[in-house]
Amino acid sequence: MSTDVPAEPIPTGGFAPNYGWVGAPTVYNGTGENGGDSAVINLNQWFSTGDMAYILISSCMVLIMVPGLGFLYSGLARRKSALSMIWACMASFSVLTFQWYFWGYSLAFSSTATNGFIGNLKHFGLKGTLATPSPGSPLIPELLYSFYQMQFAGVTAAIIMGAIAERGRLIPAMVFTFCWATLVYCPVACWVWNVNGWAFNYGVLDYAGGGPVEIVSGCSALAYSMVLGRRQEKMMLNFRPHNVSLITLGTILLWFGWLGFNGGSAFGANLRAVMACWNSCLTAMFGAITWCLLDYRLARKWSMVGWCSGTISGLVAATPASGFIPLWASIILGVAAGVICNFSTKIKFWIRIDDSMDVLAEHGIAGMVGLIFNALFGADYIIGLDGVNNGVTGGWLNHNYKQLYIQVAYIVACTAYSFVMSAIIAYGINAIPGLHLRASEEAELLGMDDDQLGEFAYDYVEVRRDYLAWTPTKDEPEKTESNVAAGDRHGIPAHSEMINGHPPELEDGQAHTGVGGDRHGIAATEAEIKEKSAANGGQ
Repeated sequence: MSTDVPAEPIPTGGFAPNYGWVGAPTVYNGTGENGGDSAVINLNQWFSTGDMAYILISSCMVLIMVPGLGFLYSGLARRKSALSMIWACMASFSVLTFQWYFWGYSLAFSSTATNGFIGNLKHFGLKGTLATPSPGSPLIPELLYSFYQMQFAGVTAAIIMGAIAERGRLIPAMVFTFCWATLVYCPVACWVWNVNGWAFNYGVLDYAGGGPVEIVSGCSALAYSMVLGRRQEKMMLNFRPHNVSLITLGTILLWFGWLGFNGGSAFGANLRAVMACWNSCLTAMFGAITWCLLDYRLARKWSMVGWCSGTISGLVAATPASGFIPLWASIILGVAAGVICNFSTKIKFWIRIDDSMDVLAEHGIAGMVGLIFNALFGADYIIGLDGVNNGVTGGWLNHNYKQLYIQVAYIVACTAYSFVMSAIIAYGINAIPGLHLRASEEAELLGMDDDQLGEFAYDYVEVRRDYLAWTPTKDEPEKTESNVAAGDRHGIPAHSEMINGHPPELEDGQAHTGVGGDRHGIAATEAEIKEKSAANGGQ
């Protein structure tokens, strides 16, 4: 027989007194590390089903951001490396899911670790993670909280995959993802979101991940790019994103998922979640407008890629700030993020690190901007809209002027730790035989899709045609010849035979080898010949 104390009786009408006081809708009085014995009592009673449903949906929305990043990066890359970017983002989430279940969640959120920097293995394999109120909010159970937080870690890992664009090998990147999640993401998440973290107790205001998600992804991607090295310079001549439609699709998926990312970080279906969604959209759209105007001043043309870049920079800036600042401040934040991030895309040229997808500018720098705005415009009445965090002081709007140096110290710590530790991990993996991070020069010319996957985002012939448009970088174009054998330039053998001077032939009635080998075309031609022959009396 369970010794759990029963929940308070539900008043007439069937509704618990959900928000009549500060805190959870029903007073938690379960026992044990699981919140009670589910074989005897209903463990759902400690939580509102509406809050749980909202966070479940938000988790699924955040998950959509991973393929969104894949499409974004795919469109920004060349066609011959387009599919590898999607694979990298999706596969990184596979690795991260295992890491988070294995020990990632415990290292980030175990409440019994008191060192302030990293958790212990109390929740190894999600042990003891069920129906106790979550460490992030009493509104949802820990099992749901761990699932929601896994999406955050997965998105951060996928953001970093932009660093491998067009020259990075995939398997070493997956090894990096596991080590990075353990040694970089989990500690920084523990700093600011664990109740025993040093940044949490220092009073840092970071709503949905300006540090663990944005600064960490930006600086980690920069470190990985530094270790990986620059792309071949001749390949950068006349470089353009190969598919702007994919970039736009990826941005829209990110925008949709970000509403679960920021809205769900209120950990309940409450007014703070609504405020976060409003702030996110305002910041994103003013960031987009600002970026487009800045690009127009140079090109005198409107840019779809510029709109996408501004939208993402605004959403990133809203990540740490959307649950802290009022609506009018989000407009200022959007403009500031658009301007600062637009000019920050030049940093990679100054420091000569090939940050292919501008992860530092659009994630790292934008996250810093949002964290600074928390110090300037954070408001206690916004924070208290979740019905849980009443009494938490905001920033300068609440005359809490010391918040600025608290935020700056946190930014510096996240930046330094994530860059240095990620670089150490990347150098270490690169030194392991068989795990060198970079593909060969030949593979880079061929394209990552062909070298790493053997599958392609588009048809095989077009990929080869793209390859043949480039020449090896060791000499001047007029002095070099392609060293790809003619027989390897096409996926259909008969096509290669045509290059070598052989006529197309129909093999087994199935091969598609142009007009001569198209069984449908041959059948139509034969029927036409028979009709003409019959019309001419069989002659």
